[in-house]
Amino acid sequence: MFTRRTRLLITGGLLTLILVGVVILQSPEPTRTVDEVMDSPSKYVGDEISIRGEVLDGSIDNSTMTFILHGNNNQILVEFTDASVSNGLDDNRTVYAMGVLKYINSEYVFEAEIIKTSCPSKYEE
Repeated sequence: MFTRRTRLLITGGLLTLILVGVVILQSPEPTRTVDEVMDSPSKYVGDEISIRGEVLDGSIDNSTMTFILHGNNNQILVEFTDASVSNGLDDNRTVYAMGVLKYINSEYVFEAEIIKTSCPSKYEE
């Protein structure tokens, strides 16, 4: 039927196609800014998204495990009760958060699962 070489080429080609398909289908969701999300928040309610912004000065409340993340024009309440939080969560820090946007009591709340902060020492001279 097929020679050994032909079978190996067909198998290799199929594996390559499968790998390319997996990479395309599993591409990560792009990170959105606070302003992008809050311009049309109903579009993202219930979805797992990644969001970035800056922690509003004085908004971190460790008793309720919340803080406010803001962009240029909008802000959103972030709840981090069950989140994995990297060291350095502080006022005026740029934050990347992954989680689910919810609409609770007439307010949009971002329930974070992962929170990562930028490292300021990385940019200091």
